[in-house]
Amino acid sequence: MAAIRLLAVLFWFFFHCESYQDKEEVVLWMNTVGPYHNRQETYKYFSLPFCVGSKKSISHYHETLGEALQGVELEFSGLDIKFKEDVMQTTYCEIDLDKGRRDAFVYAIKNHYWYQMYIDDLPIWGIVGEADENGEDYYLWTYKKLEIGYNGNRIVDVNLTSEGKVKLVPNTKIQMSYSVKWKKSDVKFEDRFDKYLDPSFFQHRIHWFSIFNSFMMVIFLVGLVSMILMRTLRKDYARYSKEEEMDDMDRDLGDEYGWKQVHGDVFRPSSHPLIFSSLIGSGCQIFAVSLIVIVVAMIEDLYTERGSMLSTAIFVYAATSPVNGYFGGSLYARQGGRRWIKQMFIGAFLIPAMVCGTAFFINFIAIYYHASRAIPFGTMVAVCCICFFVILPLNLVGTILGRNLSGQPNFPCRVNAVPRPIPEKKWFMEPAVIVCLGGILPFGSIFIEMYFIFTSFWAYKIYYVYGFMMLVLVILCIVTVCVTIVCTYFLLNAEDYRWQWTSFLSAASTAIYVYMYSFYYYFFKTKMYGLFQTSFYFGYMAVFSTALGIMCGAIGYMGTSAFVRKIYTNVKID
Repeated sequence: MAAIRLLAVLFWFFFHCESYQDKEEVVLWMNTVGPYHNRQETYKYFSLPFCVGSKKSISHYHETLGEALQGVELEFSGLDIKFKEDVMQTTYCEIDLDKGRRDAFVYAIKNHYWYQMYIDDLPIWGIVGEADENGEDYYLWTYKKLEIGYNGNRIVDVNLTSEGKVKLVPNTKIQMSYSVKWKKSDVKFEDRFDKYLDPSFFQHRIHWFSIFNSFMMVIFLVGLVSMILMRTLRKDYARYSKEEEMDDMDRDLGDEYGWKQVHGDVFRPSSHPLIFSSLIGSGCQIFAVSLIVIVVAMIEDLYTERGSMLSTAIFVYAATSPVNGYFGGSLYARQGGRRWIKQMFIGAFLIPAMVCGTAFFINFIAIYYHASRAIPFGTMVAVCCICFFVILPLNLVGTILGRNLSGQPNFPCRVNAVPRPIPEKKWFMEPAVIVCLGGILPFGSIFIEMYFIFTSFWAYKIYYVYGFMMLVLVILCIVTVCVTIVCTYFLLNAEDYRWQWTSFLSAASTAIYVYMYSFYYYFFKTKMYGLFQTSFYFGYMAVFSTALGIMCGAIGYMGTSAFVRKIYTNVKID
């Protein structure tokens, strides 16, 4: 049922269009209200003592999974609006302002509360009220002046002007009013969201320069890695070929060193193969989800529908579960793992458990604050059903395919029965140091894009330049693979064969730098405050950073694995 619901949601996203007949009902939805500086801290619009219009009937409303998870709380305003029918200033309700209601409005005005409404999926924002210069008197905006543009039988533009400033005095009555003015517009229906975009911000020359800078870094890094490795490997192959021509006495007296010496241990299974293979499978799935969602976002304008990006990501994540099972299950089989069912369960639920665990923890705080971000119980059940009845079976299919198609350990070198002792090496060649330094260059290639992504999520910007995001994803993959290959080569040359976890963690350490950058962004680029917003911000930034780290780790490992297999295939082993 959950899968059918998601398919219906996506069909509705991509193929529905709202059109009206003359004098047909147009619904003004009241969504949320909250402090301007805490975008994610939102409450139901009627949690403030606003009054409701007299119209009670409602003819349509579609709630999606993405809307429920994002805290969209659409409530009918009660205002009577009809297509192409002007409404003069009309009082629709009256607020009996006792002391408690006045205090609620004063608190909202002090904290710069704004509210959000929707007409035909077009968002409208307004401010609750304002204080005088001395901060002693507080005023409420009581008149909503709506101007709606139409093109043919579709709504293409909505503007709100707040007027009627009334001083908040206890034990008085405040009349709330509205008016509607319809005007013909030349804006095409497909372009009606363009006014909400900010090309001057997202297409700033700094953004272009950062992409160009990252691209030049890729060219330089790929060229440097290719030159160093090709020259170094050519010398290594020449030296090893020369050693092959020596007799046993000369070889014993010779000074043998380098990556060839660990050929009997380099394909030894990693420590904790069950966890390792689950992480690799999850990382491959996250990469597949990222790639597909970005491509879909480039083709379809997902930002034009509430919750469409989140719903699409959930659907794609569920649909790509075989990718997780295939890569995780085949790797676990190649490493000699026998508890494949346990590995399948861990791989299937690793990311969902992390995301849901964080979301449910934050949900308790949201419930305590009575925030609209509190996830309804029914939505929790729907997410759990997707995990058990969609993700798990598809993961099982992928695991079975992976074990049968590519689960045989066809390594180019035999694995010795006894592990070779790891010689001492310089401190900067230790795996821990390599891991810490490995994420610097990948982070350097994406940190400018991180600023734009953070701003679109934590501030009032709509991210729409998914072409940039695709370029950054490609650049990140190339840089990550190049860095991990170099790190692995130095590690193997120091005769340390523990390259699996090192390649994964050196790439995954990008997440540490991204999370550190999120602290800088929080304290220097935002004005967020309070327990709810702080826990929400750092909780979901931890989830984002961890998922990014797992994806980078999997990319780094897959590239490094191909490199290691290649160099040991081309060298003659006794």
